Amino acid sequence: MVDRFNTLARRIPTAALYILCALPAPWLFYLGVTGGLGAEPIKALERELGEIALQLVVAGLAITPLRRFLGVNLLKFRRALGLMAFFYVSVHLSVWLFLDVQIAAQIWADIIKRPYVTIGMVGFLMMIPLALTSNNYSVRKLGQKWRRLHKLTYVVAILGAIHFIWLSKGFQLEPLIYLSVILGLLAFRIRPQRRKQAA
Repeated sequence: MVDRFNTLARRIPTAALYILCALPAPWLFYLGVTGGLGAEPIKALERELGEIALQLVVAGLAITPLRRFLGVNLLKFRRALGLMAFFYVSVHLSVWLFLDVQIAAQIWADIIKRPYVTIGMVGFLMMIPLALTSNNYSVRKLGQKWRRLHKLTYVVAILGAIHFIWLSKGFQLEPLIYLSVILGLLAFRIRPQRRKQAA
């Protein structure tokens, strides 16, 4: 069953994933313009875009554990998931900058004074070198440094979950679930290394 799934996955072009992941963005903007996102469409748009970005980060983190423990090989899609996560974070940030806040002085004040904005901006800045080096040339040029650089993904994932938690008003279970899933996926990566060192 797993071999059949892996064979099917190999036949799916990566471009198909880019297209599939990009589809929600114009649909959400359409809903925002036509009143489909409720009384506060800009806030709703920000949240939806940010949550899709976090989901894509989680999906990217899940690829290695899926391969290691279940034999499901989706490695060819990891780069696309990471780049699409960066795309959605960028659009999420753009909506906040140009549709929500709009005033340059207020943007800087929010970054300094609001912890959830600060941590979100730090996560975004960390994603920039990851996106810029998500190509075969950078992998060849940087070698082992590329692997070390892309471990920033783990930090970005945690920062994204904390950003979601702090952004949410009151106690909400959903952001905590994201953080728990991310920490669980990271634990799957760390545990085998510890066992190997202990041996």
